[in-house]
Amino acid sequence: MDYDTIEILLVEDSIEDAKLTIRALTKSGLTNKIHHVKDGAEALDFMYCRGAFNSRNIEQRPKLILLDLKMPKVNGTEVLEKLKSDPEMNMIPVVILTSSKEDPDIKRCYELGANSYIVKPVESDNFFQAVRELGMYWMILNQPPQR
Repeated sequence: MDYDTIEILLVEDSIEDAKLTIRALTKSGLTNKIHHVKDGAEALDFMYCRGAFNSRNIEQRPKLILLDLKMPKVNGTEVLEKLKSDPEMNMIPVVILTSSKEDPDIKRCYELGANSYIVKPVESDNFFQAVRELGMYWMILNQPPQR
């Protein structure tokens, strides 16, 4: 796989949620350059070109990171904190896409620099629509700063 052309990094431990998210983005025609990782440790390895991703060019960063919070190994909050505290990574939009409606989680994510916090709808039709709309906004409408 050509990891240097990834536009969206999806960090999601639920295979079903990941499949639904990828299908919604792909069917919307927004991108076919999506890479899915299953936990926060793998996400950090991808972003910092470590382990299985050591041949990836660190200068080629995704345009968007969709990040779940409740994951094994390294949780989403830790990934968010690491990326947003890094001057080389902090301009990449990070959208929290999680099932947690807990106010402390929401507050903490915004304090750490999350660009958006979206609670996953339980019904698949609503989830599909929510992912499609967030993809439309972040990939087409949002204007990122020049690097």
